[in-house]
Amino acid sequence: MKIPAAWKIPVSWFVCVIMLPGNSMGGLNRTAAADTRGMADKDLVYAIYKEVIEVPSVTGSGNTTIIAGNLKRWLLAEDFPNEDITLVPQSDGETSLVVRLRGSSSTPKPVLLMAHMDVVPAVARAWSTDPFKLVEKDGYYYARGSEDNKAGVAILIANLIRYKREGFQPARDIIVALTSDEETSSNAIRNLVNQHHELVDAAYALNTDAGGGEIRNGHYEVFGVQASEKVYLTFTLTTQNPGGHSSRPAPDNAIYELADALENIAHYTFPVMLDDVTRTFFRRAAATRQGQEAADMLAMGEAEPDLEAAARLSAQSNYYNALLHTTCVATRLEAGHADNALPRSATATVNCRIFPSQSPDEVQNILQQLAGDKVRISRVSEPTLSPASPLTPELLSPLEALVSEIFPGAQLIPSMSTGATDGLYVRNAGIPVYGVSALFGDPNDARAHGKDERVLVKSFYQAYDFWYRMVKQLTDRPG
Repeated sequence: MKIPAAWKIPVSWFVCVIMLPGNSMGGLNRTAAADTRGMADKDLVYAIYKEVIEVPSVTGSGNTTIIAGNLKRWLLAEDFPNEDITLVPQSDGETSLVVRLRGSSSTPKPVLLMAHMDVVPAVARAWSTDPFKLVEKDGYYYARGSEDNKAGVAILIANLIRYKREGFQPARDIIVALTSDEETSSNAIRNLVNQHHELVDAAYALNTDAGGGEIRNGHYEVFGVQASEKVYLTFTLTTQNPGGHSSRPAPDNAIYELADALENIAHYTFPVMLDDVTRTFFRRAAATRQGQEAADMLAMGEAEPDLEAAARLSAQSNYYNALLHTTCVATRLEAGHADNALPRSATATVNCRIFPSQSPDEVQNILQQLAGDKVRISRVSEPTLSPASPLTPELLSPLEALVSEIFPGAQLIPSMSTGATDGLYVRNAGIPVYGVSALFGDPNDARAHGKDERVLVKSFYQAYDFWYRMVKQLTDRPG
């Protein structure tokens, strides 16, 4: 189907920004923010979206502190109690924000809603627009963070304000947690779940930074719900040698020994692995595919994996390969100390994304066997395990009905992320996490972290509506 023209936001609707002393980025004071109460719903989320995007919050800049402070002023202007808005400073100068909308009962545990305020750097000269200005062009919003993940920030805060204005009191507390360093260390979410657990303790969490929808040939096809993610673990491989003069090569060479080890790792395929999340993914995704691909996907949805089908899918797509196996890949190399000297050492970095049910120790043992006795393998840091979130009908059934209504034709498909999000640490703290971004786009035109990051204007407002209705539906009942 043809995507309708994007909604236009009249200039007269823009919120006035009051410059604060010592803050060149500006912000809203209580009086100015109170003047926005007459804003329509779309105007509200657009104003917040524009404001947070135009603060360049690359981790290390300290600018998540500006965003968190500005958002607190929005909330205070809407009569959120100060005690329900918590700024959590980090040692690196960044700040997280946790907001609570009180429910009518303290018996059912809250629902936690997640997003992150930080973004990856953007090389301005490579972009067709200013990466830190929200630009509408050709039916898209362009900006760094337009998708990852300031759309989520704006949607969650704007919907909290909508609930407050409507006088909606959920049956259970709604918590919004906005973190400051998801793109780098994820120290902020670890700090929240470990040092401030009472602020974010919940029955389950919904994450704006995972999942997402696929549009193919103008049709909604897939609504992804992230229910698990792989475990991140980096290894250092090192060889050492006495060295010597390059004019007298020895048969044992640190670089060659390391190269042999990396060659063995490059040609090794970890065993096929499946769990409830990935089996369900393949079984449901088969309905959106055709021919051999669809048949192979159905085969992977069975209790016992079809290894021939797995091999075909893995050869067809790096994504399918990553869903079916633990993967380890060399990402960095360092060797030698002089042009005319034999290398005394050579070092490689190998990054692994481990299937949730596989032991990191087992992966390390396999790499050591492949590398041989002359290569020492060590972990850069200890992994954080991430058990898969259960696919409970109590959550998925209402989601499926809402997806069918807002995105007709889309198949709700649970998935495992091959990358990592803050959800990793929340799951590890005993809180199930489900990634339901609800932002739709062309899967072959993914631009998050890249040049000209963008989001369909229509999709942004549909995701806003989806989250408004989903959270209200899930929290308007005690169970």
